[in-house]
Amino acid sequence: MLRTDLNLSMLPGPGTAAVRWRISDGLVPYQEAVDIMEREVAEIADGADELVWLLEHPPLYTAGTSADPKDLVQPDRFPVFATGRGGEYTYHGPGQRVAYVMLDLKRRRQDVRAFVAALEEVIIRTLDSMNVRGERREDRVGVWVRRPDKPVLPNGSVTEDKIAALGIRLRKWVTFHGLSLNVEPELDHFGGIVPCGISAYGVTSLVDLGLPVMMTDVDTNLRTAFESVFGATTADICP
Repeated sequence: MLRTDLNLSMLPGPGTAAVRWRISDGLVPYQEAVDIMEREVAEIADGADELVWLLEHPPLYTAGTSADPKDLVQPDRFPVFATGRGGEYTYHGPGQRVAYVMLDLKRRRQDVRAFVAALEEVIIRTLDSMNVRGERREDRVGVWVRRPDKPVLPNGSVTEDKIAALGIRLRKWVTFHGLSLNVEPELDHFGGIVPCGISAYGVTSLVDLGLPVMMTDVDTNLRTAFESVFGATTADICP
């Protein structure tokens, strides 16, 4: 079954508390974020309320469990962190909205493939609210934007750029890591890696597409889209 044919609703069961919605100001060091995620995931597995955490990182690369060392083109450009999430190399940095999604799938649906497709749907709905058409591809996880303004590919098809990446991990059916949406990052910084192991396509951002949006506006749209797929959220205080 194609991901587009999956049931994308991941609403929680009756009596489940609203998901805590946390936004951090400033740039959060990567290892600090991982340490906090590890603690939150353990608490959620023990019954604590779920959490979505929005933040930005300083410039860095992360290597997922499928990362190929040859895809790290410039290993000395930024710090590189090995991480337990799925996927390959990706870049994080200022101007990119990272959303770490910590949900207990036992309270929802224990279907990892549907969860990934649901995260893509959140991004697609977020982009749609800003009049950008994001699309999923069965052979490439993430969200893509067609670029008819760019030269066609050698096979004659329209050029596509990636605007959002996904990489998740599960522990006791609690998800962590999540997604990153390019709002206004320095796109040149993706040049130090082969993003997600895919060299045939480029990377774009909302600003690159001609939308000079504020991060706060993106956050508002992202929250609305998340709630339409995963259910209610409630404001959470940063630790």
